[in-house]
Order: sequence, then C-alpha cells, then structure tokens
Amino acid sequence: MKAIEITSYGAPEVLRVAERPEPTPGVGELLIRVAASGVNRPDVLQRGGHYPVPPGASDLPGLEVAGEIVAGDVEALAEAGFAIGHHVCALVAGGGYAEFCVAPVAQCLPVPKGWSDVDAATLPETFFTVWSNVFERGGLKRGETLLIQGGSSGIGVTAIQLGKALGATVIVTAGSDDKCAACVQLGADHAINYRTADFVEEVKKLTQGKGVDVVLDMVAGSYVAREIDCLAEDGRLVIIAVQGGVKSEINAGLVLRRRLTVTGSTLRPRSVAFKGAIAKALREQVWPLLESGAIKPVVHSTFAAVGEPSGAAQAHTLMESNAHIGKIVLTW
Repeated sequence: MKAIEITSYGAPEVLRVAERPEPTPGVGELLIRVAASGVNRPDVLQRGGHYPVPPGASDLPGLEVAGEIVAGDVEALAEAGFAIGHHVCALVAGGGYAEFCVAPVAQCLPVPKGWSDVDAATLPETFFTVWSNVFERGGLKRGETLLIQGGSSGIGVTAIQLGKALGATVIVTAGSDDKCAACVQLGADHAINYRTADFVEEVKKLTQGKGVDVVLDMVAGSYVAREIDCLAEDGRLVIIAVQGGVKSEINAGLVLRRRLTVTGSTLRPRSVAFKGAIAKALREQVWPLLESGAIKPVVHSTFAAVGEPSGAAQAHTLMESNAHIGKIVLTW
C-alpha cells in the first residue's frame, strides 16, 4: 500500500509517499480501505518530533480515517453491528495516512447517513476529544455557558456545534473578524477577536460579571490564569493542548473561593476500552444529531494524499498557517 512517512523530523517537506506492507487486523480489529484521512494538530507535532508515538502504535501519522471495511474479526464486527463492505470512520493511535488502516472495532462508528467518507473523516479525533473533555470531564450541562479558545479550529467548530445542539450558550475566541463571523455562522452566540479585545473583559461583560461554567483551552501557558478569572463559581477549566507553553501561574485564592476545577487530558494514549466507551456515547447521543442535520461537516480543504507536490505537506503547511476554518482532509 501507499502511505505517508515522516522521513525525518522537520518541515512539512519531510512527509513523503512510501510503500508499506498492508496491515493485518488482529483480534477485536478491522481493516479499512481508507477513502479519507483527517489532518490534526497532533500530526504536525509528531512530524516535528514533539509527540511520541504510543507503544505498539504505527509510526505513520494520522489519527482518524473513514472508508470501507474490507476485513476483520468477524465476531467483533457482528457484535458491533458491522460487516464487510460497511463504511465507517475510526479513531486510531496512528497509521491513518495510508491506503489501508487497522482500527479497533470498538473505536469505529458508522459513517452517518447523508455524510460522505470525506465528511466522516473529520469526525473521530475532534468528536471523541470534545465529548470526553467538554461533556464528560468538564460536565457541561444544558443552560450553562461554554468558552472555547480557538473557535475556528477543528476542535472549535466541533465544540461550537455540539455545545449549541445540547443546549449551552457558546462564546468563542478567534484570531480575526472573519473567523469570528464564521464561528457565529456555525452557531456561536458570541465571538471575541482576541487580537483586538481582552477576552477576560469581554467574557465578564457578556455574562454580566458571572463568568462561564466551562472553558475548553488549547493554549495553556499564560492563558490559564486569565481563564480562571473568566470562570463562574464551580466552574471547570479543561486543558487539552499546550500551544502556549506548559508552565502557568494561577491565583489559587480564586480557585478556593469559587470552588473551581482545573483539569485536562490527552486522548491518544488511553485504552481501547476508554475510547470504546466514548464511541458508544457518541453513537447514542451525537450520531442522531449528525444524521438529522443539526450538526454539519466543516471541511475547509481537501488534498490528494498521493501526488506532486505532496498533498500531506500542503495540508500541514495550511494547518501551521492557522488560515483554515474547520477541518483539513487527505483523500486517497
């Protein structure tokens, strides 16, 4: 099969098309003929040598795919309601940038009715992450207010739509007026251009001084102290990335007085059982929203994975430019 390798750590140009043996599914696994692979920020970090591959995972980048089941553990497939020929999307620990990809059956979900494989390839990484962190770890409830840092990112557009569909008020930050407008178009109640306004002051104005119930943070660093200042009593700050650095100083007094929770997680190294439980919750509670049209795919760009110049390199260049709104996808 053809696959995209990281030939050395460095710029996008280190991504090259290579020949690899087609993987073989084991117990509890299936093999997908990949139609589309989602591109995510962790792929960029892995390419740069900043995101080690978990033990036992493929060294190939790519954490989400969609396509046709072509082989697999028959009993596990039947138990999950899948069969050879069905189209699924899957969360994987690596190996997604390839024509074929093995995935645990438990981490697969059917391609939603009315969605293409390209659309479905945008789902697993962001929906598993947002569901696990915003709704399970962060405990966002109907009627509460969610602040999303980076509303135009893949995670951001997912969190906006899920938050609104499940009854929350959604405030986002983004780096331009155009991105703010796009977030509002997707359903955000308010969008703050963090380059021209202080998001702490704006959040306090928008909430009449109360603050927000949950913050979804992909920045960390100096943002953590400011986000704590944005939280309402019993508020929850959930950190899922550290683009602004790993060290933060906070006002512990505010944490005590307002009974705040500061938490976070990474998804890639978690067990199949943990990810399978998220998949089950998504299938029951979120997939009907996708199939009804309440939540729509947000695909910014697609690139042919195999071609000249390298589609993967172009996709990573776009990702690093931060010019995109929504998801970037490789097609096979």
